[in-house]
Order: sequence, then structure tokens, then C-alpha cells
Amino acid sequence: MDTRIEPLLNDEYTGLPTKRAIAYLQSRRERGAKIVGAYCSYAPLELIRAAGAVPTILCAYANATVEAGETVLPANLCPLIKSSYGFILKDTCPFFGISDAVVGETTCDGKKKMFELISANRPLFMMDLPQLPDEEEAVGTWAVMLRKFAAFLEKTFDVRIEEDAIEDEIRDTNRKNRLMETIFSYAEHHPPLISWQEQYDLIMLAQLAKASELEGLLTGVIERLEERKRKGIAHGPADARRVLVTGCPVGGDSTKVFRIIEEAGGRVVALDACSGMKLFAAQIDEGTSDPMTALAKRYLQIPCSCMTPNTRRLDAMDALIERFRPDAVVEVVLHACHTYNIEAHKISGHVRGKHDLPYLKIVTDYSTGDVEQIRTRTEALFESISS
Repeated sequence: MDTRIEPLLNDEYTGLPTKRAIAYLQSRRERGAKIVGAYCSYAPLELIRAAGAVPTILCAYANATVEAGETVLPANLCPLIKSSYGFILKDTCPFFGISDAVVGETTCDGKKKMFELISANRPLFMMDLPQLPDEEEAVGTWAVMLRKFAAFLEKTFDVRIEEDAIEDEIRDTNRKNRLMETIFSYAEHHPPLISWQEQYDLIMLAQLAKASELEGLLTGVIERLEERKRKGIAHGPADARRVLVTGCPVGGDSTKVFRIIEEAGGRVVALDACSGMKLFAAQIDEGTSDPMTALAKRYLQIPCSCMTPNTRRLDAMDALIERFRPDAVVEVVLHACHTYNIEAHKISGHVRGKHDLPYLKIVTDYSTGDVEQIRTRTEALFESISS
């Protein structure tokens, strides 16, 4: 990052993110709130909050726990799943430790079976996700599952979830999403006014808290970004290659890909994954007579590769390319994530054929063993753009 740029977040928010998050959860628990752990962006956070509970994202992105996960799980399984379960076996995920319940979902077979294993550790609700989202009955089927999840929360925590509370959480989510979309828009500039690391840090913060808790911080970030704009201070040189990163969730040790792109002279301007911008990309219908169905519609819009036919992902890719004007698209596929790996063929053809953009697929895990290979391929990608 350009050393002239004043940081968007002070050390309180970037120095010790895990300790900060745990302190937040502990403070909420001290006020009587229950904690619900989740792994996936399909988990309906609004229902958790409407139950008076607090959602938290469970640990999943570290190479250090993969070996422990492999004592039970197959070695040729996705590293995200092995890392997640390894954290539980080693009892080193503070977010799982503080969780009173866990919500799972059927986005892939590996996670589905892992949830069976962890159900012995915590009360767990498994959500059966419709994977043909364009079918007429899909929204209704998913709404039924959301109602069952609400009933699980009510029974587990001895609470009553009111429709007015769900509606309040929908409005709060929409407000937060608008603020985050405004922040992402500063990466549209040439060169971008915000770095991928700053976006990532803000995404990690915004996953956890409500808009009512974050509004002051996020509006302050926007003010500082406006100041950068006025002063003409940007992240990197004007001729840096702009990169849209898509594919599997990227976090923790897999952010090595972002770092390599920047070390090679590029700038990551769009984080197109369910660990990135997808979390904040949609607005939920407000003021309907059925907020549960409004939630169901919104969550089924998430274009995960588990969906088929996943035309929404192509539409979302078109919008992101139009908005952020990348010079190349890099797809990150985790080992053994077969749905993203197969869908990469479609994404490659779409990016190259419709948008005439270079495309690079990187199949990786959380280790550092392939760092130099990724660096070589990324540098070659940028050289091909220059030639």
C-alpha cells in the first residue's frame, strides 16, 4: 500500500481482529445474548439476530489445522472443510468455543458430512438448500426451511421470533449493504482509492456486527475515502493491472493469492466471492406481508457454484466487469472443490468470449508450497496483457 495513504481503520480494528471479535461476542453474551456459529453466506443472519442472538463466522481458512482434520477426513477433501474440522478437533477456534449452536447447509457433500460429525459437539440445524433456484417452487421451499430454522432457534433459546423483529433486521441489513457498496465503489476509480486488504478488513467487520453498531465507523471510512479522492491519493500506480478475483471463498492463508497479485504489480479491485462482495450485493424486500419469503428470495440470489444452472453468476460477473473495469480475471479454486472447478470452464469461456479479457485459474490450498508457481503464472498473465 502507498505509504502516503492514511489508514482507513486504526489499530483497534486491524491489529488483533480475532481478539476484537471475541471481545465483541463476549460483551454481547454478558448482556444475555446467545451465539450462533455459521460457515456459509446462505445462513440467514437476520433470523439469528431477530431471535436476540448474535451470529459469528467460524474458523475455516488456516493451513495449521488441516493435518488435524485429516486424522478423520480424507486427505483429498477440500482444505476449507479439513481446516474447519481441524479447528474443532484441536479446540482452537474461539468462535466455535463460544457458540451455543451452529447452522449448517447442504452446499456441498463434504461440508454436509462434516456437519454430521460436529453435531455431537453443539446443537446444530441443517438447512436443505434448493439448488435449482430458477424453479417455481424454490423460493417457497427455502422459505419453509427458514421457518424451520426459526423454530429451532425459538426452541433452543426459549425465545419468540416476531415478524416485526425480522423486518427490523432486514432494514438493518439493507442499510449496512448500502454503506458497504458505497465503500466498494472507491475501487472503481483508476487507480483504486481502496486496497483489497482494506476491503477485506471491512468485510470481516461487517460480517459480524449490525449496521446500527457499525454506521459511525463505516461513514467515517467513507469520509476518509472522500478525502483521498480530493487529494488525488490512490492505491498504487495508474498503470497497475486491475484484477477481479472470483471463485471459492478466500480468507486467511488463501489470501496469499491477493498478495502475489499485488507483488507482481497488479491491484485487486473486486473480491467476487461469498467471502467478499457477494455478502453485500443485494437488497432484501422491505415492508412485505411475509418477511420470511423476502429473506428466502434474497438468499437464493447468491450465485454459489452449488446452484444449477448458475446463470446468476454470469450476470453478476457481467455487472462487476462493467463496474470495476478489470484488465484480467483470476479464479481461485480450492483443491477438491469440484463445483467451482467444473464451473471454471464456463466462467473462462464467458470472460474470454464476451468480455475479451485474460483469465487465469489457480487451483490451490492453504499451504505455501505453490507460492512461486502462482507468482510465475501471475507474472506471465500480466506480461501477456502488456504484449
